[in-house]
Amino acid sequence: MSEILKKIKPLDDRVLLRGINEMQTTASGIIIPETASKDRPQKAEVLAVGPGILKKDGSRVPLDVKVGDQVLVSKYAADEVKIEGEEYYIIHQSSILAIIG
Repeated sequence: MSEILKKIKPLDDRVLLRGINEMQTTASGIIIPETASKDRPQKAEVLAVGPGILKKDGSRVPLDVKVGDQVLVSKYAADEVKIEGEEYYIIHQSSILAIIG
């Protein structure tokens, strides 16, 4: 991981993700790239998490995800950012569909 990524700290309930590319293969051996199905959830790795949502009393609600988790997110839920030529995503925790165990 680059030094710049170590310095990025998402705010509130936001999470910094890196997409995990997966290719599917049909029973006959045809490879279907991830871009062929645009509406299915995407798999991503959590690189950084925010401190959590700030409540009215000043305390924070911690996030359920942590650095290193693999998650499923909706295709269009994330904001894309480019850092040092690589694509990353920033997303609200509420847009994460599941943690992959």
